Amino acid sequence: QAGGAGAEKPLGDSKPVSVQRGGKEEAPLSPAQKVKEAGRDFTYFIVVLVGIGVTGGLFYVIFKELFSSSSPSKIYGDALEKCRSHPEIIGVFGESIKGYGEATRRGRRQLVSHIEYVKDGLKHMRLKFYIEGSEPGKRGTVHVEVKENPERGRFEVRYIFVDVDTYPRRTIVIEDNR
Repeated sequence: QAGGAGAEKPLGDSKPVSVQRGGKEEAPLSPAQKVKEAGRDFTYFIVVLVGIGVTGGLFYVIFKELFSSSSPSKIYGDALEKCRSHPEIIGVFGESIKGYGEATRRGRRQLVSHIEYVKDGLKHMRLKFYIEGSEPGKRGTVHVEVKENPERGRFEVRYIFVDVDTYPRRTIVIEDNR
């Protein structure tokens, strides 16, 4: 006969056995056991704090890289939009203009070449990336320089110019605020 907790079961010719669960009383901890348990809890607390710190650091870096006005990715995106909307660039390369960076070893074109430097106490950044249009064989190299505006705390474009890499070679100046 099957039963739940506390049910009696005859086992062959032996006496019935009674099963009880729970109800185990814990003995009081000695001072050495209390110190050991407190040390273990403190270690877990430190591990959790380090994890939170690392996660916060990652979120900060991601936010700064993707959403900050001073990140190379943001400056690249803004410069590419200016190229896409400039009438002379559209006339040379066609309507559909795509931008890309340096080629990696695997052949992917994701790295936008940039250099940061300080001149006259202000941060500057130069970027170089490439564009292609819908016109067959038309390619260009875009050069951008931005300068930090101390009043706004943001980078402002000093110049954007595009070297047309195919015949006839020429340079198109989009913005010149020197």
